[in-house]
Amino acid sequence: MPVPLMDIRGQYAHLLDEVKRAACDVIDSGRFILGPNVRALEEEVAEAVGAHHAVAVANGTDAIVLALEALMVGPGDEVICPSHTFYATAEAVARAGAQPVFADIDPATFNVDPAAVEAAVTDRTRAIVAVHLCGQPADLAALREIADRHGLALVEDAAQAYGARYDGRPVGTFGDAATLSFFPSKNLPAMGDGGMVLARDGDVADRVRMLRFHGSRDKRVFEHVGMNSRLDEMQAAIMRVLLPHVQGWNEARRAAAARYADLGLGELVELPREARCTTHVYHLFVVRAAERDVLASRLRDAGIGAVPYYSTPLHLQPVFRSLGYRPGDLPDTERAARESLALPMFPTLDEASQREVVAAVRAAAPAAA
Repeated sequence: MPVPLMDIRGQYAHLLDEVKRAACDVIDSGRFILGPNVRALEEEVAEAVGAHHAVAVANGTDAIVLALEALMVGPGDEVICPSHTFYATAEAVARAGAQPVFADIDPATFNVDPAAVEAAVTDRTRAIVAVHLCGQPADLAALREIADRHGLALVEDAAQAYGARYDGRPVGTFGDAATLSFFPSKNLPAMGDGGMVLARDGDVADRVRMLRFHGSRDKRVFEHVGMNSRLDEMQAAIMRVLLPHVQGWNEARRAAAARYADLGLGELVELPREARCTTHVYHLFVVRAAERDVLASRLRDAGIGAVPYYSTPLHLQPVFRSLGYRPGDLPDTERAARESLALPMFPTLDEASQREVVAAVRAAAPAAA
C-alpha cells in the first residue's frame, strides 16, 4: 500500500465546505487586501501563541527579511544562523543586506548548537536566527542568554514549528521577533503562500506593518524603502477556519511519532529525539540512516514517501561560496546532510500505513547497511 510523505488535503477534507463558504464571503465582500480577516487572523494567532503583536505578510521568507529590517539589521552586520535548514533562512539574511554566519548544529536535535553560536559572535554580529527545525524547538534558554549578554537581537524562525513549546511556553514568544510560514504543507497551513511576524515590541511591529506596505502607513507618505508583502484576505479567511484545528493536528502528529517507536522503527534507523523541555510538533519526521540514499531509493520503489532534506548544507551552496566555507567546517551539519531522511508524517497517518512504512524500511535496511 503506497504511503505518501504528506497528505495535505486529508487533514482538512472535512472542513472544505466551511472553507468554501469563507472564500465566497470574501468574494462577496469585495475586500481582498488587508481586510477584516487579516486583522482578525493577526489577533487570533497572537492570542493563541501569547505574542504581543502579530503582523501578517505574504510568505515566510518575507517575514524573516521584514523582521530583520524592523530590528535595524542591515549592511555591515553579521547574523548567525544554522546551515542545516531551508535556504530561505540565510537568503533572507542576505536580502536584508547582512552577512550570514553559519553555526554548526546539535546532532541530537538538528538545531543550531548554542556553543557554536557563542563561538561565532564578533563585533559585527547583530542578530541570531534560531530555526526550530522539523517542529523541534531550538535551545531557546541558551540562545536568549547569549543574545542578551552580547546585546544581540534573537529572531525565531518558527516556519516549521507552529504550536511547538519550549519549557511549556509556545515558540515565537522568546525572541525579539519570530517568523511563521503558512505554506500549504506547514502545521498551520494556508492554501497558498502566507507568513507572519510576531514581535514583543510595538515599535518593531509598527515598522513591519510599514515595511510590508511600501514603507508607508497610509499609501501617501513613505517613511522607509519597503516592499509589497501583504497576506491575501482570501488566505486569511481560509486560515481562520483551519486555525482552531491545529492543536488537534499537532497532537495527532505526536501520536504518530510515538507509534513509529512502538512499531519498532528505532531498531532500523535512528529516530528523532525530543529534547528536554520541548514539545516537538513533527512538521517532518526525520530519521538518520548511514546509507541514506540507498534506503531512500528503495523506499520510493516500494511506494513509501521518503525525501532527503537539506542534503547540501547552506555553507556549501554555490551562492555563499564567497564566504569562504569549506567541506569539513561544520561536521555535524555535514553528517546530518548525508544521513537525514524524512519519512511519512501527517495528522491523518494511521497505524496500518505506519506498519507499511516500518515493513518497507525493514525490507530495505539490510541492503542499505
